[in-house]
Amino acid sequence: MSGGDFTADGFAARIAAHLVDDAGLLPAVAPFGDTTLNPGLAPPARLRDAAVLVPIVTHPGEAGVILTQRTEHLASHAGQIAFPGGKIDRDDAGPIETALREAEEEVGLDRADVVPLGCFPPYASNSGYRIVPVIGLVRPGLRLFPNPGEVADVFEVPLGFLMSGANHRVGNRVWQGRRRYFYEMPFGDRYIWGVTAGIIRQIYERTWGRGAPPAPGMPAPGEATPD
Repeated sequence: MSGGDFTADGFAARIAAHLVDDAGLLPAVAPFGDTTLNPGLAPPARLRDAAVLVPIVTHPGEAGVILTQRTEHLASHAGQIAFPGGKIDRDDAGPIETALREAEEEVGLDRADVVPLGCFPPYASNSGYRIVPVIGLVRPGLRLFPNPGEVADVFEVPLGFLMSGANHRVGNRVWQGRRRYFYEMPFGDRYIWGVTAGIIRQIYERTWGRGAPPAPGMPAPGEATPD
């Protein structure tokens, strides 16, 4: 792929056909999620609605993607890499408002500096959330202020790194007596995995196609997934 594929304008054009309006989005069944790599895993009976912002930084040339590292003291997903986001409040007009509000609260990203392009189909997590990724364009050079109660660090990853199947792997570990599989995308000393990597993989598969995984730990086509 050429470098031009990873400009903000190129990405916006490529993803446009896959975006949906947030009106009436949440009742939809999430087509992608933790069960994608774990088909024998029953999803939670009820999913709570959440949204995350996928901030695409409009650098000249290759775009960047803003990610956060959660603080170690949080009750869930402590220390993990994540997009800014959270539960959709009753007062929120929809996923876009939630994503913009949470990004403002978590990293000080003023919603006036974000141009929302639309919503990606939701991702179902086994932790009980139906997560709507909101794609937004962010101008470069903004100073961000991580909320120390939630965010330990904010950093950028080149869009081309995340949208290259060669950088995607499938990891696994035993959890609650069963082996679970998940996407992972190590980036330097950062370890992107789990739901965040799953959302990135979902965007990649719909916009650039399939590549890389299945990988070590995954069964060959036609074989049953190990427990």
